[in-house]
Amino acid sequence: MHADAVMTAGLHALLAEHGAFHLTLQDRQPHGQAHARVIIADYDSGIMLARQLSPDRSSAAPRVLIVTQLDKEWQVRTAMDSGVHGYLLQGCSAEELVRAVQQLGQGMRYLAEAVTRCVADSLSRESLTGRETDVLLLLARGCCNKSIARELGIGVGTVKTHVKGLMSKLDATARTHAVVVAAQRGLIGSGTRLPAPLPGRQPRPAAAMQ
Repeated sequence: MHADAVMTAGLHALLAEHGAFHLTLQDRQPHGQAHARVIIADYDSGIMLARQLSPDRSSAAPRVLIVTQLDKEWQVRTAMDSGVHGYLLQGCSAEELVRAVQQLGQGMRYLAEAVTRCVADSLSRESLTGRETDVLLLLARGCCNKSIARELGIGVGTVKTHVKGLMSKLDATARTHAVVVAAQRGLIGSGTRLPAPLPGRQPRPAAAMQ
């Protein structure tokens, strides 16, 4: 059920070559999937399915295996927290694909080695608070402490406390280093949404922020 037609064809061919599986191609909808032991899907479809398919008293729900190129910490954690059972990266070998499907079919979980390291590392670190994340996003935009304080409606001293906290959690040595580490971990990126202005506040013109 992968969204990418080429990926669907490739996955189907690799599993069919193994000869131990009964394979079907399905549209990306959760209904009508109760007969499947394992569903292989793209990232978005896999999360949707994992959230909507749940075991009832008489039978186990299909187990969801995501095959994707998304490997950021927050992406993996989101999938796992949504109930996804397996996570493979698109560069995996045919042998690993078969092994993952077999393990899910036996009721186990499977995470690619790189994904396992990612999850283990994330579990060993403290998570940023919501306000620390807001401050981090504004740091990434190049805002100084005073600008951040105005944007969030908090004191400069409070901003400094949040900056100190997030730098400690990211094990960063400087503000710019914190932004780099956050980007590497996938906590911020080009598509990251910046904090909304406080109610009643009008966004400042771009020229005023330069």
